[in-house]
Amino acid sequence: MASDWNLTGELANLAANTIRMLAADAVEKANSGHPGMPMGAADYALVLWGRHLRVTPRDPHWMNRDRFILSAGHGSMLLYALVHLCGYDISMEQIKQFRQWESVTPGHPEYDPERQIEATTGPLGQGFGAGVGMAIAAKMLAARFNRPEFPIIDHRIYAICSDGDLMEGISHEAASLAGHLRLDNLIYIYDDNKISIEGSTKLTYSDDVASRFRGYHWAVSEIDGHDREAVERAVVEAKERIDAPSLIIAHSHIGFGSPNKQDTGGVHGEALGEDELRLTKENLGWPLEPPFLVPDEVRALFAQRIEENTREYEAWNEMFTRYRQAHPELAEQWDAMMAKALPDDLESKLLASLEPEKVATRKASGTVLQAAAELVPWLVGGSADLAPSTNTLLKGESSVAAGRFEGRNMHFGVREHAMGAVLNGMSLYGGWIPYGATFLVFSDYMRPPIRLAAMMGRQVVYVFTHDSVFLGEDGPTHQPIEHLAGLRTVPNLVVIRPADGPETAMAWAAALRRKEGPTALILTRQSLPPIERPPAADASGLKQGGYVLLDSDRPPEVLLIGTGSEVHLLVEVWRRLGEAGRSARVISMPSLELFQMQPESYRESVLPSSCARRVVVEAANADCWRAVAGTDALIVGINRFGASAPYAVVAEQFGFTADAIYPQVVEYLSHHGSD
Repeated sequence: MASDWNLTGELANLAANTIRMLAADAVEKANSGHPGMPMGAADYALVLWGRHLRVTPRDPHWMNRDRFILSAGHGSMLLYALVHLCGYDISMEQIKQFRQWESVTPGHPEYDPERQIEATTGPLGQGFGAGVGMAIAAKMLAARFNRPEFPIIDHRIYAICSDGDLMEGISHEAASLAGHLRLDNLIYIYDDNKISIEGSTKLTYSDDVASRFRGYHWAVSEIDGHDREAVERAVVEAKERIDAPSLIIAHSHIGFGSPNKQDTGGVHGEALGEDELRLTKENLGWPLEPPFLVPDEVRALFAQRIEENTREYEAWNEMFTRYRQAHPELAEQWDAMMAKALPDDLESKLLASLEPEKVATRKASGTVLQAAAELVPWLVGGSADLAPSTNTLLKGESSVAAGRFEGRNMHFGVREHAMGAVLNGMSLYGGWIPYGATFLVFSDYMRPPIRLAAMMGRQVVYVFTHDSVFLGEDGPTHQPIEHLAGLRTVPNLVVIRPADGPETAMAWAAALRRKEGPTALILTRQSLPPIERPPAADASGLKQGGYVLLDSDRPPEVLLIGTGSEVHLLVEVWRRLGEAGRSARVISMPSLELFQMQPESYRESVLPSSCARRVVVEAANADCWRAVAGTDALIVGINRFGASAPYAVVAEQFGFTADAIYPQVVEYLSHHGSD
């Protein structure tokens, strides 16, 4: 239901100027920020938030709320002003602290669901892609739970995007996918103000945006972004449209109302300045004092919208109560999904899905994933056109497609960047545990959304296969070298490289249990022999990140540390050292991050400080291991690009055989005396 206040009246003008001046005053006080975009977007944002957006401060987590994403995150004061006016916990004092230390009003929006900040945005295009993920998640949730007479999920995803968002390549990928899936619950407003930091977008940008999006199967309308009646008509038409996402191209004036800076790059990313701010207020008929003014009439206008949304929220709750009574089994599934519930015996059931055999960890992962999907119905995902290679297709489940969202298999196409952002959107939406798969080397294409998933603390699972030079004949373009080290530098991203089937099962369990951030599973193309484990060294040690796999009956002279496909090589080296009368310990350390989270006492029990001689073997750039193994450690890694040849030849030429590693260890020990 939309409010019925006069779109062209003085109250509407007053409300739009309130939004403009809150943004301008906040940027002026901080002497930092982007006032131009909020000033230009105020009219259409007022119509959207004041008449259509269905959200409520009573329950910021209401599942049937509309989602709003400010993909043009540099215009963050637009969002903070609207959230403040709509009754959320952003006070005027916090607006005055814009861009200051520990404020809730940072320079770019940071995920804060209690304040209806639905996503961290700022890197342009990321919000655009995340919104597509939210729209997919909503369609899938509706397909699973809606029933006749009970449309418990019928909301929409709105976003404001900028010239910069549409220039970024991710917008092409995400828009193509959204159009292919006919996501008619997706309504984006493109703030076409034709200005970027360097000046007019004519310098670099002459796309026919309308034709481009029509080519992606979007419905496109063009309006004057300051004509609130036109905005109203465009939004209403978009809400009524079926079978296509909507793009509303709103032609706007950046810095609207500024006599000397409107439509210039000078208002994009810097304060108006004291004199121009005064002239702007005079031009708009706005009081010069006090700053940060919100007229009582404007507060009353937004209070009316808050009350309307509260009534809609209460009506939905009443419907959901009746839904629970009519469909108790579905309601029970809903509750479990919203909690992302997992079975207590998850680990044992995942382990039981495997046979003790020589197997590639990507194949073991595929087997474990089938078992996990049966145990966790809200686990959904797919790959960037690589499901046969990454083993990520859920058997017996249908594919998500236009008009058919009951399935669990997603096909992202060759769109790794969009896949990463869509996964973020699905995780942000709630309920789902999404996964996405590609070759490890192509994780480069999705680094920005991986970083944002970690920043926002979102549960996303990445399945990265073909994890080393040992993928063989495809050669150096497809053989990752620096990727493991690079991923390990991302704060709050847990990277796990399992050594065999049981460790792969435990890696999936760890990823499913970890709700506070993303997890990357790093898996082999080639088959690995099963590791014969003593009873005290079962694969459950993976949850600590590293554990003692094999030990001697006396204190070790050397610690042999490895991950993934290199662990079985260290097992053979350990055996040969034992035959030579040397004592050694083999440590499987599939996750540096999980290991470093453990208490010092545990880390000391695995890597005793009394043994300074340490060897690390990993078929990648392994310099990152110095922090764990020490500066005097023997590091057997790769610091050059790979080569095209059969797997066994590559392994031999790069020295990743027991025959090559054993003499290096012996020589290392001969040059590093007893502790």
